Amino acid sequence: MRNPLDPAELNAAMENVHRAGMPGLFAEVRDGDQIWRGAAGVADVATGRPVTAGMRHRVGSITKTFTVAAVLRQVESGQIDLDEPISRYLPRLVPGERGDAITVRMLINHTSGLAEYLPHAYPSLKAFPDLADTGPQSLDDNRFTRFHPTELIEMGVTAPAVGAPGGTPGAYSNTNYLLLGQLLEQVTGTTAERYITRDVIERAGLRDTELPVGPYVDGPHSQMYEAWFGMIDPPRDYSVYDMSWVGPAASLISTVADLNRFFGMLLAGEIVNPSSLAQMQRTVPVVSQEGKTIDYGLGLHPMETPGRGTFWGHGGTVWGAGALTMARAADGKRQMTVAVNLQRWNGLGSSGEPRPHPIDDALAALYRVAMYG
Repeated sequence: MRNPLDPAELNAAMENVHRAGMPGLFAEVRDGDQIWRGAAGVADVATGRPVTAGMRHRVGSITKTFTVAAVLRQVESGQIDLDEPISRYLPRLVPGERGDAITVRMLINHTSGLAEYLPHAYPSLKAFPDLADTGPQSLDDNRFTRFHPTELIEMGVTAPAVGAPGGTPGAYSNTNYLLLGQLLEQVTGTTAERYITRDVIERAGLRDTELPVGPYVDGPHSQMYEAWFGMIDPPRDYSVYDMSWVGPAASLISTVADLNRFFGMLLAGEIVNPSSLAQMQRTVPVVSQEGKTIDYGLGLHPMETPGRGTFWGHGGTVWGAGALTMARAADGKRQMTVAVNLQRWNGLGSSGEPRPHPIDDALAALYRVAMYG
């Protein structure tokens, strides 16, 4: 049954997230020709400057879908084979038997067994469930650090493996996507950022989306507040940050309107062909960075509610900023993109796990309203 957009209901759900403790958030929801955009709260807690729905924002790992689309465009042209070993393309970056065992597909769906490089690039950051032993100091130390992707890749490749190549559940790792960036550079003769811009972002007509080359967000944008589980109090703005630490894994800047346009086109077979889209929607179990097992395809993951159908999209977080974008699988007409300007708002429990927070429930309610009405 079709549930048309209800602006009053959407506005109320947005305000509830703000009242629960989110400084600011903004969103666009589409249902066919209907489009609703809204915002609640502030872009700057010091000045009270309001957020607006047209702001540009760092959208984190939603970048991965763009990177996968670029790789699949090269698959379609015959330059890359999903089931060839990465050693065929990048023998020096993943050497020996390991490179022969890990395929391009395994990188994309996080079943390569390669470890996450972030704890090595940011020594004070540890993965769940060791959050109680971590600290945020390296976020400040590396604000203007320019990382080279091969330096980060080496950290992930030389770290202890988190699984056997092709084994499930896989383990979510940004190392995989930095390798995909190097793969694109190898086969296209240009940087991954330039190729993704030309063949994906510009091809989709996205005017406010970019892979940045410096630490600043151009145009109207919010401050981006990181709380690091209560260890940064009050939360600190990280909107100025050199994103070379994630590159083609999570550096994208976009708007809620551009993301809805892109994912609508993607699910309509207008970015990659229908055969490639079907590959993207073949999922395997993957353990997320939060320690939860999710279904993950090739740069896409589903959200399913019994009796409500399936939505496909991706979420993302970086220091201080987050976003989630989803589109209905059946026809792609119902879409939701929500952006928030505070991250890691949960405190930690006695065993180091993130405690529930009112923001969690308020966001979940907003997602339900936006996707299902």
